[in-house]
Amino acid sequence: MKNQLQRQFRIYRYVIYRETLIDPWEHFWSFVGAFVGIFLIAFTQSLHLPSLENVFLIGSFGASSVLVYGAIQSPLAQPRNLIGGHVMSAIAGVTVAQILPDIIWLTAPFAVALSIVFMQHTRTLHPPGGATALIAVSSGTKISSLGYWYVLSPVLSGCLILLAVALIFNNITKKRHYPVRRSRLRRSRRQHMKMRFEKTRNSLKTES
Repeated sequence: MKNQLQRQFRIYRYVIYRETLIDPWEHFWSFVGAFVGIFLIAFTQSLHLPSLENVFLIGSFGASSVLVYGAIQSPLAQPRNLIGGHVMSAIAGVTVAQILPDIIWLTAPFAVALSIVFMQHTRTLHPPGGATALIAVSSGTKISSLGYWYVLSPVLSGCLILLAVALIFNNITKKRHYPVRRSRLRRSRRQHMKMRFEKTRNSLKTES
């Protein structure tokens, strides 16, 4: 039993070592991409939003930067998820803010929960999107007064800045490729569609 546990520990340690073994240049380009992306968003939004609300939104996009520049192979970091996740979450957050009374313990959980459902339904799951929905119902008067314009700017505009920077710095070397052509998420979608097609075809055969 002891030998088996030691063997498993060695295997796990080797797997963790291999998974965290990254070329130093990968660290460098992740740093540069994240720096440029957040710099452009911060500068642009500082021209239109109060400093406190600007910090809130930078927090949301900062979480996206971790995925988009530091985990570019992740299905959750692909352009569809980056843009769709934030946009769907922004729509969910603004809708909750427009419909429900301004009670934070009601609007905050409702906005985040609804954003998850929106992202799942549209297959655009992007974890930082939950923060975007939360900001729509918990921020100050400036963002609240934007209404659905919040979806276009600053949310969509910020996503497009992150994406444009990612397309440059995530393809600047031969080892970095973005977006991933055959991500696990796309394979999952194809398998899901294939299963639905087979199920429909089998049901039609049964009826005939």
